[in-house]
Amino acid sequence: MTKLLNGKRILVTRPKLQAHNLISLIEQHSGQAIAFPTLEIVAIENSQVAKQRLENLKAYQWLIFISANAVNFAVTANNGKIRDFTQTKIAAVGKATAKALENAGLSVDLVPETGFNSEALLATTALQQVQNQRILIVRGVGGRETLAQELQKRGAIVDYWEVYQRKIPKTDTAPVVDLLTQQQLDWLTVTSTEALQNLITMLETEKNSLLNIPLVVISERIKQIAASIGFKTIVVSSSPDDTAILNTMIMLTNGEGQ
Repeated sequence: MTKLLNGKRILVTRPKLQAHNLISLIEQHSGQAIAFPTLEIVAIENSQVAKQRLENLKAYQWLIFISANAVNFAVTANNGKIRDFTQTKIAAVGKATAKALENAGLSVDLVPETGFNSEALLATTALQQVQNQRILIVRGVGGRETLAQELQKRGAIVDYWEVYQRKIPKTDTAPVVDLLTQQQLDWLTVTSTEALQNLITMLETEKNSLLNIPLVVISERIKQIAASIGFKTIVVSSSPDDTAILNTMIMLTNGEGQ
């Protein structure tokens, strides 16, 4: 017999355009998904920068994509001309990013076997010896600096191509505030540190209630930040994909993994 979510009310904080699959999975497994995006992902409208980066791609030995969003926004820059450059090696920070690259028609030369962050990518054999190599990191504005800093320590010349930015969405918080007041939220799901911080900002008046609700996150790093904020129950999913997040909540609903 398939184990279900037994009507649990689950807050989904993924950006609006990325939340459909998780919401659908929750509903298919007898849960109630409440969409409450705490991040909005928007393109950076700077065609001149995009043009310069695309014209100079041949100068780089590595093109590193930091997220599926980085892939999608880079591919749409200058009418998808990034597909014309196939001689530069392409690295993805994790399997979801690699899948986005493959869906865009780009070959992936490097993806970590395990893990889905900068540290996992830095641990790969291919990026150990990068002395004097030029590397272009494709990311959003204000991302982590760990990857670039370590590659520079190893002797690489690193540039950024920032193709999107994150914003706090203009969202009506009243329905979620009502659920919190009535103690009718069972789980929170958060997939990035910025989404977590925005969640606190958007629901600041209800912070104490929020901190008492079990939180499912996708990395130890997010767990540590959530703990420092004051969340009392934090569970880390085995991976960042929606199925893993769902399975984590199903196990907890059925009393497993506690």
